[in-house]
Amino acid sequence: MTSSKKPKPPKPPDPITGAWTPTKEQLANAARKRVPDLIAPNLDVLFCGINPGLYSAAVGHHFAGPGSRFWITLRDSGLTPRLYSSFEEDQLLGLGYGITNLVPRASAMADELSLDELRAGASRLRKRVLEYQPRYLAFLGFVAYRTGFKQSKASGGLQPEPMGSTQIWLLPNPSGLNAHHQDSGLAKLFAELRIAAGVPRGTVSIDAPTP
Repeated sequence: MTSSKKPKPPKPPDPITGAWTPTKEQLANAARKRVPDLIAPNLDVLFCGINPGLYSAAVGHHFAGPGSRFWITLRDSGLTPRLYSSFEEDQLLGLGYGITNLVPRASAMADELSLDELRAGASRLRKRVLEYQPRYLAFLGFVAYRTGFKQSKASGGLQPEPMGSTQIWLLPNPSGLNAHHQDSGLAKLFAELRIAAGVPRGTVSIDAPTP
């Protein structure tokens, strides 16, 4: 007997943030999609993820998956004055931050990426950094950085070789699948970057209204 059960309709967007939840079909169709870079010249920090997850690709925003700890870590480390949603990511530019990815295409898991994709992504990222010249590139993911940039012994923190005038800072992947770092440990490591970059704790956006 054929089931006549119809798929649930998508939930309406949040009336305040505009956030919405993708359906199973939208997630399935998100493979290989891309999320546009959030970038501008002369940022304080350009965060670089490995590649978009399916959830992020489906909604078109960075670090949007329910398990991502990126946004809460930004708040807890003092890099942002409050907890932002991925749907509010444009506000990061006013704080001096941007977001890009090593590999543009989305996948369910980062380990689906090939060696050629990681190496090509490293070349693309270098060109992007030299063009926009952020003060710091914060790369989020040890293994992907070591593989893509052929730096097998790279450890966390400030890297010895900059990209032009941009300092490189290596941080753990904030994915919820990364069990090696607890939330408090991630916040501490991100706070070390904040201090090195000279960013005051809880920086207020330059676009924020004056009280």
